[in-house]
Amino acid sequence: MFSSTDRAGRVDLAFTDRHGGVSTPPFASLNLGRSIGDSPAAVDRNLELVANAIGASTSQIMVMNQVHSAQVAVIDRPGDPRPRADAMVTTRTEVVLCVRAADCVPVLLADPDVGVIACAHSGRVGMTAGVVPNVVNRMRTLGATDITAWIGPHVCGSCYEVPATMRAEVVGLVPESFAETSWGTPALDVGAGVRAQLLDAGCAVVDRARCTLEDPNLYSYRRDGRASGRLAGLIRLRP
Repeated sequence: MFSSTDRAGRVDLAFTDRHGGVSTPPFASLNLGRSIGDSPAAVDRNLELVANAIGASTSQIMVMNQVHSAQVAVIDRPGDPRPRADAMVTTRTEVVLCVRAADCVPVLLADPDVGVIACAHSGRVGMTAGVVPNVVNRMRTLGATDITAWIGPHVCGSCYEVPATMRAEVVGLVPESFAETSWGTPALDVGAGVRAQLLDAGCAVVDRARCTLEDPNLYSYRRDGRASGRLAGLIRLRP
């Protein structure tokens, strides 16, 4: 069910894999994506299983309508409307923040001492738009000072092939994202770019990455196309 779990002071966080759910092929089995053709009942049950595993209820879990943007939403309570954004921040202990991905970089962030947590969805577009610097800045306006960020599973630079013109455009904005595939063609390493943005913003970084395309235990849109499910990163602040 989980590719990794961590605890930092009052903060619990985890990244899911694709096992332990009820979705049938091709989404087998712990798909957490709602708009990709899987049974809504199966996705709801999968979310319930994950919530139970982390000691929460599904009503506590906040998800976003992710649109590859730099928008950050502040969540005040579990019943808040689902935001159209690619990052969320909260100081509330009754909220579990959830970010979903299937090749893009899921990022979980926390200042456990101050009590501010966040999540972000950063693909190529989000990285260049600055969603990660934006969410760090929003955390700081809420009092965060000593922020740690956990980078979750995503497609690696050796697998993320792109046209040379696209690579040049992205690298012009985030130089650390330059990469080549293992077969020698232009590529992007969005994880490296996100890591550089986090370090530049003064965050400590914990790497929990595995390549989604290479690892059959994870979902990958690049590998499976529309048949790909979605994994999740979840973070909560305990009272």
